[in-house]
Formats: sequence, C-alpha cells, structure tokens
Amino acid sequence: MINAAYIHIPFCEHICHYCDFNKVFLQGQPVDGYINSLKKEMELTLQEAPTPHLRSIFVGGGTPTALNERQLEALCQGIHDYLPFNQNTEFTFEANPGDLSKEKLQILYDAGVNRLSFGVQTFNDELLKRIGRVHRGADVFTSIALAKAAGFENISVDLIYSLPDQTLADFRETLATSFSLDIQHYSGYSLIIEPKTVFYNLMRKGRLPLPGEDAEAAMYEELIEQMDKHGYQQYEISNFAIPGYESRHNLTYWNNHEYYGFGAGAHSYVKGLRRSNFGPLKKYMDPLEHGELPVFEENKPTKAEQMEEEMFLGLRKNEGVSIGRFIERYGVSPLDLFADELSNLRKKDLICEENNHIRLTKKGRFLGNEVFQSFLGVVQ
Repeated sequence: MINAAYIHIPFCEHICHYCDFNKVFLQGQPVDGYINSLKKEMELTLQEAPTPHLRSIFVGGGTPTALNERQLEALCQGIHDYLPFNQNTEFTFEANPGDLSKEKLQILYDAGVNRLSFGVQTFNDELLKRIGRVHRGADVFTSIALAKAAGFENISVDLIYSLPDQTLADFRETLATSFSLDIQHYSGYSLIIEPKTVFYNLMRKGRLPLPGEDAEAAMYEELIEQMDKHGYQQYEISNFAIPGYESRHNLTYWNNHEYYGFGAGAHSYVKGLRRSNFGPLKKYMDPLEHGELPVFEENKPTKAEQMEEEMFLGLRKNEGVSIGRFIERYGVSPLDLFADELSNLRKKDLICEENNHIRLTKKGRFLGNEVFQSFLGVVQ
C-alpha cells in the first residue's frame, strides 16, 4: 500500500553553493501555474493508483516557504482536495530560517501541517556566508520561537558538517547551540560535493579547502556522542530523534515502501514502478495541460534489485534489516542469499546480527557506503 507522498517545490530566492536539487530562482517563474500543475498531477495519479490513507506527506524543495501567503494557501488546498489524510498523518514542510512569517505559519498550521524541518546547517555566520546561505544564526532562534508560538510541537533541524575550513571545535559549538533550541529531531549530514554546483567548480580549481576524511569522521563521532548525551536516539545513519518523533516519511524510503512523488524532477515508487518526472518546469507542466502525467523515465525493479534495495536501504536504520520481514516479502532468507557478502562484512566488524535483524556496527556506520555497495549486483 502507498502510504507516503513527496511534493516538490523547486523555487528558491537564493541558490546555495552545495545544492544540486532540482531548483530555479523564484523571480519571474510561473508559480501559480506550477501549483495548478501539481494539483492536476495529484488528481491523475490518485485516479491511476489510489490509496485509502497517507501516513506521511512531505513538502520539500527548493524552498516551499518561499511561496507567498496566497500561493501557500492554494498549495495546501490542493493537497487537501486530492490526497487522503487526516490529523494523524505526519505533514511536514521544509523551511528556511527567516522565511516564515506569523501569517505563513498560521496558514500552514491551519492546513494541518504538524511538522517543520528547518535547513539550519550551521550557527557560524561566517560559514553560513561561505556556503551561500542567506540566513544567520540568530534567525534560527527567531523562526523556531515563532513556530512554537504558532503551535508547532514537532520541529526538525538539518545540520551539515565537514564544511570548508570547518574545525571540530566549531562543529562542537554548533551542536551545543542547537541543543538550546529544545526541539524533537535532528538530521546531520556530511558535505557532499555534487557536480553542477558552485562548490564543485571551486573544488576543481583547488579553491575549496575541505577538512579531510579524518576530521569528517571525528565530527560524525562527535555528532553521535552529543546526540546520545542529550537524549536524541540515532535511528538512522544521519538522523536522531526524541523517541516517538522519528520521521515517518524518511522511514518510508528506508523500509523500501512505495510512495508518490509529485512535482518537477520528483521521484516515485508506485505499483512496483520507479518513476522520475521531467525536471524543467515547461517539460513538467506541458503534459499535464493535456491530461498526461509528466513521466521522464520509469523502470520496474526486478525481484533481485528489490532484494538488494531492501538490504542497502534497511541497513541505514539502526535497527537494520528484519530477517523475518525479508523472508516474508521475498521468500528467501538474506542470510542465505547474501551469505558470502555477510561473512566478509562480519569479518571486518561492519555488521552484526541481533534480535533477528542484520545491522551495522558502530564501525559500520562510518563505512556505510562500503557496506551498501557489497550488495549491488550480487543476485542473478
């Protein structure tokens, strides 16, 4: 059953130096027309592949909160018109600190949004400038105070470490500052340099002084230790929550469940098909004007691919891959299917088996990509 939906808003008022998501500058864009296209895509998709109820809706970008009040209302109304959810659904909006006025927060709260995810990245104002962010550390406190005053009780913050010239001491200071926010969830990611970004071009020219692998590992270890010390349980490689506030939406991906993806460049997994939409706005919007879905490409994963996905997605979670659920879904035990790979990973102390689950060890969390790659192309 499909129990989650992702909705992509590609508009930004400013493009960050590390971002490779599908996005465009807000000014001069057909925002109203895009929202109408989203509504049409939701309508057509739910006709083709209905579901009785969604456990999670996630509106991301881009910068969803860059929309004005009228546009936010129109988007939320469209979500209510076409997607089946209720007050028990986790309904998340991504936001940038400084973007959310009292009026916008009220619109979201009245529409049933019950979770906000802020892209904070760091509290160091010099680093924020360096990575192309337009907010400053003080804006985070203002925005979160406004969100709490509006009634939001489930707030998440994204942090990025291993930034240019960032030190372990600086990251410790960011963590210490962030814990004073009194929120429910954190995501902590190491900086990844992607093609077609400002940082990629700087790196090619030798002008991007990154901390290095050892410093990055030290920051990740600090992240894990400090989150645990402050009562946030690590439930996935990069995610930490007060128990009961884990992201339902992201767990949909890691549990290898199906989900809708709406919007330019969005990905979906529906009725056994993995699809991606056209990314450019015109190519996304044009088919919808003619009553057609804006599918750029689609493929149906084979059973072998599904089993490999089950392993490398499930191992991201701290609880790991359920052996029983794997057998139930695929009719074979992962212990037999991946016997050689699991044996090699055990010898390296990268995985272990506990409570009928295969999961990463502490060492394995630091070398996750090596573990995940072990399962690719194995099943014939």
